[in-house]
Amino acid sequence: MKNTLLVAISMLCSLPVTALYADNLKQPPKLIVQITVDALRGDLLNRYRHNFGPNGFNYLINNGVYYKNAHYHHGNTETIVGHASLATGAPPSVHGMVGNIWFDDSQSRIVYNIEDANYNLLTQGAGVNKKTEIDSTQAAAKSQGRSPSNIRVSTFSDEVVMASAGIGKAFAVSVKDRGAVALAGHSGKAFWFDKATGTFVTSDYYYETYPNWVTAWNKQQLPAKYSGTVWQPSIKNDSFTLKDLQQKSKLDLAGFGSQFPHPYGKKEDKYFTTKLTLSPAGDELTADFAKTLLVKEDLGQDNITDFLSVSFSSNDYVIHVFGPSSQEAEDNLVRLDSTLAEFFKQLDSQVGLENTLIVLSADHGAPESADYAHSLGIDHASYFAIDTLINDDIKATVKKRFGLADKVFRTYAHPYVYLDKDYIASKNVKLADVQTFVAELIRKQQGVYAAYAETDILRNQVTPSRIARLVSNNHFEGRSGDIYIVLNERGYVNDFDGLTVSSTHGSVWQHDTHVPIIFAGYGIKQQAIYRAVTPYDIAPTLALSANTTIPSGATGQGLVEVLQK
Repeated sequence: MKNTLLVAISMLCSLPVTALYADNLKQPPKLIVQITVDALRGDLLNRYRHNFGPNGFNYLINNGVYYKNAHYHHGNTETIVGHASLATGAPPSVHGMVGNIWFDDSQSRIVYNIEDANYNLLTQGAGVNKKTEIDSTQAAAKSQGRSPSNIRVSTFSDEVVMASAGIGKAFAVSVKDRGAVALAGHSGKAFWFDKATGTFVTSDYYYETYPNWVTAWNKQQLPAKYSGTVWQPSIKNDSFTLKDLQQKSKLDLAGFGSQFPHPYGKKEDKYFTTKLTLSPAGDELTADFAKTLLVKEDLGQDNITDFLSVSFSSNDYVIHVFGPSSQEAEDNLVRLDSTLAEFFKQLDSQVGLENTLIVLSADHGAPESADYAHSLGIDHASYFAIDTLINDDIKATVKKRFGLADKVFRTYAHPYVYLDKDYIASKNVKLADVQTFVAELIRKQQGVYAAYAETDILRNQVTPSRIARLVSNNHFEGRSGDIYIVLNERGYVNDFDGLTVSSTHGSVWQHDTHVPIIFAGYGIKQQAIYRAVTPYDIAPTLALSANTTIPSGATGQGLVEVLQK
């Protein structure tokens, strides 16, 4: 018996490692598809799934690993912050994208997260039209150029490209420029929808000239097919899940209307392309472009893993304008469900779903509108007038205490108050003393839940709590401000080009941090998982599945239910 055992051990030791573990390892997927539904709060799929078909969201839910308790662990739940976290597997304290905008000391101005004057858009006349742009963060940019240069660590897409010496392909598509650029990383290729020209564009960071297939797609002028049409509900009135209780808070933008039907207007209307992005049309155009890319770039056609990110932005805009419990929000997701079903059909035809690893998540959640909350007795939901935050009393108190003039307050860029550090130094006043004093004054303002001084964050002297941890995870020195402000639960900052919108995210509260995570395809078995996980776990899981290096700054962990055979 002893000799038999020794012989067996000897035979095992002579085998290659790959042979020993072959039964426990998966071959890397031919294609990884990362789907991000902007502002898809964690409960919304279950709320509306009875109106979904079998081959879109329900394909993922019924055939995949569904993590129902996934939360971001950073405070500023905005688009670029979430997308960069999905790409890197890390919080903003690591990747550096602390908000859609921040104050740049070197330029003495507010900057947009991916603006880059070193690179230009390839399309003549493309870029942000500040007269019609409702996204005030994009309007803050001084340059039309875009690049991922501000992302301070590697992304999963970078690792795909590096692991194969550039043979593995990585692409990202979105209506929003920041949704595409973040997921494409430094080594992939990004395309986004340009409202000025009604085309998908990119910058010369990625290409010197457009691939022929992009030029051909744009020449079809697919957005024009919506000219003169309306967004009608695809759901019968008696089939909507909820009674619409938020008619008062819906925004009528440029004649788009506050209830069905919503007319797109003629293509000559200066707000025509904006209206497309506020509806299912934006997602339909994004999916059509992504399907064309899938074919023309031959993704998933060899044994080297390729990567495709598709970020669907319409849900976010619809929630901003109409609210997450509106009929518009439900109908938009039902239409996205059909769009996903067609996209998955294309994936199956070209690559095979068994060869494709799909992951779906969101960049952040969203709160219910104040109007909806009020109708249900939640009276504390309110809009916060940010221009009253640094009031005359605070300015006078700071002047009395330190002898500092009003100019000590440079600006507010959600969620940060920025002070003039050079001015403070010129007065021989300690910055830490001013930060702590101002934070205490702000903390006493009506509507403010908490205020954290940068000096306390850097010294790890904040009171231990979930909220304090999220605030600390959002801090990146040189970009984050001097005081981080946490508003009361359901306290909304309305900064949508001066418009009072229905709902706005960006808080530490769980309605903004909670998102779904679902992995499907690639031979994955159906499971529902209720333990706490985080979207930072996605990038490491993808890296382990593809046998690449985990992104350099990742703090997340590989999810065993996806990785096990």
